Amino acid sequence: MFKITISVLLSIMAWFGMQADKPTPPDWKRFTKVVLAEGLDEPMEMAFLPGNKVLIVERKGGVKIINEKTKEVLDAGFIEVNTKYTNKKGQIREAEEGLMGVTLDPKFATNHWVYLYYAHPKEAKHVLTRFVLKDDALVMESEKLILEVKTQREECCHTGGGLAWDKAGNLFLTVGNNTVNPPQGSSNLVETPGHENEDDQRGPGNTNDLRGKILRIHPEANGTYTIPKGNLFPAGTEKTRPEIYTMGHRNPWRINIDSKTGYIYWGEVGPDAGKDSTWGPKGYDEFNQAKGPGFFGWPYFIGNNKPYRKYNSETKTYGEPFDPNNPVNNSVNNTGLVNLPKPMPAMLYYPYGQSPEFPELGTSGRSATGGPVFRKADFVGAPRPWPDYYEGKWLITDFMRGWIFAITMDEKGDYQSMERVLPDMNFSSAIDMDFGPSGDMYVLEYGSAWFRGNANSKLVKIEYNAGNRRPSAVAFSDKNSGSLPLTVKFSAEGSSDFDDYDQNKLTYKWKITDAKKAQVALLSGKEATYTFKLAGNYNVTLEVTDTKGAKNSISIPVTAGNAAPEIEVVLSSPNQTFYFGKEPINYVVKVKDKEDGETGSKIKDDEVAVTFDFIPQGFDPIEIAAKQKSADDMAQYAIGRNLIEASDCKSCHQYATKSIGPSYKDVAGKYAKTPDNMNYLVKKIKEGGSGVWGEHGMSAHPNVSDIDAKRMVDYIFSLGGAAANVPRLGLTGKVEPIAPTYENAGGNYVLRAAYKDKGAAKTKSILSEKMLYLRSQYLRPQDLSGSSSVQIITTLSYSFSFIGDKSYGFYKNIDLTSIKEVVAFLQVNSRNGAVGANVELRLDSPTGKLLGVSEFVGNKEVPFERPPAGAGAAEWARARSTKATIKLNEAVNGKHDVYLVFRNEKAQKTDILAQFNEVGFFN
Repeated sequence: MFKITISVLLSIMAWFGMQADKPTPPDWKRFTKVVLAEGLDEPMEMAFLPGNKVLIVERKGGVKIINEKTKEVLDAGFIEVNTKYTNKKGQIREAEEGLMGVTLDPKFATNHWVYLYYAHPKEAKHVLTRFVLKDDALVMESEKLILEVKTQREECCHTGGGLAWDKAGNLFLTVGNNTVNPPQGSSNLVETPGHENEDDQRGPGNTNDLRGKILRIHPEANGTYTIPKGNLFPAGTEKTRPEIYTMGHRNPWRINIDSKTGYIYWGEVGPDAGKDSTWGPKGYDEFNQAKGPGFFGWPYFIGNNKPYRKYNSETKTYGEPFDPNNPVNNSVNNTGLVNLPKPMPAMLYYPYGQSPEFPELGTSGRSATGGPVFRKADFVGAPRPWPDYYEGKWLITDFMRGWIFAITMDEKGDYQSMERVLPDMNFSSAIDMDFGPSGDMYVLEYGSAWFRGNANSKLVKIEYNAGNRRPSAVAFSDKNSGSLPLTVKFSAEGSSDFDDYDQNKLTYKWKITDAKKAQVALLSGKEATYTFKLAGNYNVTLEVTDTKGAKNSISIPVTAGNAAPEIEVVLSSPNQTFYFGKEPINYVVKVKDKEDGETGSKIKDDEVAVTFDFIPQGFDPIEIAAKQKSADDMAQYAIGRNLIEASDCKSCHQYATKSIGPSYKDVAGKYAKTPDNMNYLVKKIKEGGSGVWGEHGMSAHPNVSDIDAKRMVDYIFSLGGAAANVPRLGLTGKVEPIAPTYENAGGNYVLRAAYKDKGAAKTKSILSEKMLYLRSQYLRPQDLSGSSSVQIITTLSYSFSFIGDKSYGFYKNIDLTSIKEVVAFLQVNSRNGAVGANVELRLDSPTGKLLGVSEFVGNKEVPFERPPAGAGAAEWARARSTKATIKLNEAVNGKHDVYLVFRNEKAQKTDILAQFNEVGFFN
């Protein structure tokens, strides 16, 4: 007995000893977000320079250096890149590609080498090249081509572009699949001749192609590279590329390497299918780990090796699922090995909806970015390394969801658990994340809108402060633009400091600077007001200081002298929520701008971009944004063309043929679209010149403003073959909202109108847009805004059931104008144990106004059956459901929260009343 007691005591002491050795989670309030730069133009990736500087690249070709001490943003160079796709119809639209990646050589301090990965401006390929960066500028003539990846430029998407080094000086590069996204959001396996871009077997599943891979090479001093030992295929292996380290990737994004283990980690963006179907599994994004070379499944498997089904391109039918124990690539487009390595499962994988395996990751859009593994040994002597608690943890972020999680792994490096990091912070489209030399976490935020510079695009760092903490700076303004005089109210409400001794003792300064960074005014106080009397683009910086002198700041841009355009979109359809697919909808777009005038007068029709697009449930927003950006470009080019038409330029120049001077098309062919050439041609328009195209001189146009000259040059550049020419709509017309017939057709239509004004004296142009969304008349349980007393099952197949009397679900902001009938599609049978219910339709609360109630839906057995050939999944599910029809007892106009309340007073609290499959709204 005594021995047992001693043994137990020793065990308890050992357990407490182990717990004492474990670091405790840090206090979130000791982390502070510090904004280093704002208003970036599509930032993509970053690298850390000596001297507290950060090098970033922007998709359109900009290379910038951010000085942390001064917060200056310096232009370090510009790379001419391709940013357009041209499809088989000749339509040109914005591309996902451009300048995609950057990294410094491990010996940068002595050799000054920088590696860039970008889309070649002329040829269909992505290139990895090396430059010298000296005195904060790229030495353009120093470029050396390291590696090429062939691509297609007809259709979107997926580029990769992540770069990272291991301790042996090997460089890793992520490469996207460069394949068309199928509309149903599945794997793409089309082998039809002429549709090679729709077959992922020719890239990610091809051992002899660099697309859909993570490459591992050893760059050499002379600009070549060698193949390190340990890649997936030894050099000389027939039908393989020796650069391949891992294969079977759709869009591997940011890559990081654990400096202790050498394991590589990355985020991988998956397809868009919102549910399992005849082609195979729903879409998943992944966070992956590779302990060595391997095959990660795409396009045959996803997640934990969930298989897709074989596709017959001739009959357009799906067959048996692929076998993870024997993966083969029999595609006619495969130039590599037929037999592939066994696939590696993803470490983490998650759909749009709730993940049963990883519920902490939540629901919503998804785009896995990646992130670093923290090792404190990497930051010896750093001023602020993160706490020991994060030792060996992988920090991950998602571009769409805005969170950061810490992934804990066991002693073998396998997944163990996850926890939210910085739960009170959100990040606006984190496109890169890494630890810097200071030990701080840096997050590069792309911003909220695709293919444009965003005011909320920024570089931030997250500091851990064990002592005095920086204050948090929050700034608001009641307006950001307007005509002169422009009075703006500023507020620092929400700024704070977590140190007790700083409570109610923070000081506030508002520094207003003009476009040349000259100080215009300095205000103080938590609230401030300023009247701008001179036109211009201003930056208003709030600086918050605590009692110890620690500071933090944030900026607000203000455009004075130019009011934002106002856009109105009017639909003939009385219902502003749903499309019914029965008849066309007429629309009218009107634009008013205080400086430019209005449509029907000074604003010409072709200067307004109007588009109408279908967005499936579970979609890649990049593709819609690409079309919208192209339409915006065309509207901008129209403004430039109209300026040329109104000038005397046509007396010497024609669009396509030589006159006294060169044609505009010849000018576009001679000068690439770069900032330097833009400035040169603007100067030529304003000041004139001679000797470039012959003996005839070009007259000066000193009265043309800089902004108008730039618009003219933009239009001229567009004639060089890279101009968008996607279909656009007029200011009035009709659209036909008839959903596509493929299985995943549930979704939204969006009618968008956009106008970018012409700017005013000394002010930039302002883009305004108005979007009207029309939803499918059929809404899923996954679309519910909220619910009470429900059971959700996601294993094998998805089911959503209401439990007990008065259980309910609701949809927010539904327009009931012209709606006469609402039908809930239910299943009540012995398999789900449901007891049946009436369904009430109520407004704005579960006890709100009663609009109608269905008859009682009781038991109806539904046999297991395969859907008939050609039947869509949604239609088949409706056919197998029982309809709970609710006829509205009165007409309702406008938008309301719509509640479906399930009633069965005889049911027990734990009884399933009905499985809810869908609800339809009918006019």
